[in-house]
Amino acid sequence: MARRRFRSNQRHEPATERSFQEYILSTTAPQTSRIELLRLIRGGEDTYLELKVKLSNSEKIAQGIVALANTGGGVIVFGVNDQMRVEGVDDAEDVQQELVRICREEIYPPIVPFVDRIAFDVGRRIVALDVGGKRRPYRTRDGRFYLRIGAEKREASREELARLLDEARPLGYENISVIGSAIKDIDEAHLWSFLRQFTGDAFDEATSSGYPTAEFLQRDLLLATSNGTEVTPTIAGVLLFGHDERVSELLPRSTITASRFAGDSVQSAVVERVKLNGNLATLYESTLRFISRYCDLWESRPRGSRPAEDVESPVPARANYHRGALREAVANMLVHRDLALRDQPTRLNIFDRTIEFINPRRTQGFSPVAQKAIRYGLPERLNPQISAIFSSPAYALDLPTGGLPMLLRESRLFSGKRTETYAFNDEFRLRVHGS
Repeated sequence: MARRRFRSNQRHEPATERSFQEYILSTTAPQTSRIELLRLIRGGEDTYLELKVKLSNSEKIAQGIVALANTGGGVIVFGVNDQMRVEGVDDAEDVQQELVRICREEIYPPIVPFVDRIAFDVGRRIVALDVGGKRRPYRTRDGRFYLRIGAEKREASREELARLLDEARPLGYENISVIGSAIKDIDEAHLWSFLRQFTGDAFDEATSSGYPTAEFLQRDLLLATSNGTEVTPTIAGVLLFGHDERVSELLPRSTITASRFAGDSVQSAVVERVKLNGNLATLYESTLRFISRYCDLWESRPRGSRPAEDVESPVPARANYHRGALREAVANMLVHRDLALRDQPTRLNIFDRTIEFINPRRTQGFSPVAQKAIRYGLPERLNPQISAIFSSPAYALDLPTGGLPMLLRESRLFSGKRTETYAFNDEFRLRVHGS
C-alpha cells in the first residue's frame, strides 16, 4: 500500500464519498485535504481505516497498529467519535510522540511512523497515523499477531500466521539458475529413474520422443531456466539430480561438515571430521553412514539400556537413538537449509550423549511463535520444490513419516529427554538426546 500524508495546504475533492480502500486504489497523487479526509471519515471504518476518539490505552493501540500492518496497511485517525464526528484531541503533539514511542517500543519489527496533525478552523485538531506493512509479519511486544477484518481486529489463526511468515521467508532462491552449470551436470540416470516411477503418465509422454532431459527439467519439473539459447539447471535441480562431484563445485555451500567429538561440547577433542559432498540423495545416505559409525540406531529402545551418563566406564559407550527420529532430522537438515546465506555452513556434531544438527536459517521472520508452531506440524518450508521431490517415493529414499512432530515424540520416548530446538544468529539448531 502506498504511503499517504494528510496535507492541510493541498486540496483534492472527490466526486463522491468513498472508503479509504477505494481511495488508495484509485488515487495516484499523495495529496489529501481536510475535505477529503472528512469524506473518508464519513465513509466509516473498514479494513484499512480505524477511527479513535483519543489515545488512552497504548496496548490496544499497538494491537490495532499491528493488525493494520499485517493486513497490508492503513490509517488510524485520532479525534473522531463513533458517530464519525470530529471532536479533536487535547494535545496533538503528545499524541504524536506517544504514537512514535508505541511504533518504536511496542511493536516488532519497529514501524517507522508517518504521522500528520490536521487543524480545523474551529480550533480542533486530529492526528492521522499512516501504517505500512512492508516488513510484515508484525507482532506486539508480548508476541501476538493480529489481523484487521472489516472494522474489527482479531488475533491471527495458525494458518493465517503461517501465510504471513511465508511472505517473510527468502522464497524463490531454489529457483535461481546456477552460474556455470549446464545440462551435462545433471545425472540423467538418477533423473530418469525418478521419472520412470510415473510410468503411464508423464514418463510415457516424455519418452515418446527420446529422453529430452533439458525440456523435461525446464517444462515439467521447473528445475531449469532458459535464456532462449541454452537451458541452465536451477539450484534445486543441481541439488536434487546433479552429479556428485559437480554439486560440490557449483554449490560449495551444500557441503555438510560432520564431526565426532570426544566429549559433550565443541571444545572437546575432535575424533573425526569430514566434508560430505554430493547431491541430496548422496548427502542423505552418507550422513546416515557417518552417524551409524558412532551411534546405534534402533526402532525401539533396547531392553536393559541405561542412560549414557549412568554407565561407569573409562570409555563412553555408544549412544542409542531412535532410527526414525534421526532419519527425519537428517532429512530436515538437508531440505530446509537457507542456502541464500553464504557464510553459515551446515554442520552435524556428534557428542558422547547428544547429536546436534545445525542449519543456516534466516532468523528474521522466524519468530518465537513460529518456532513453537513447527512443533505441531505447521510447515516452515524454505524450499517447497526441493521438499516435494526429496520426500516423494519416486526419489527412492527410505524416509520416515510424521515430520518434526514424530521426531520430537519418538526421541523423547526413546531417551526420556526432550529434543531441543533453537533459532538465533541466522542458524537453526536441533539437539537430539541419546540413551
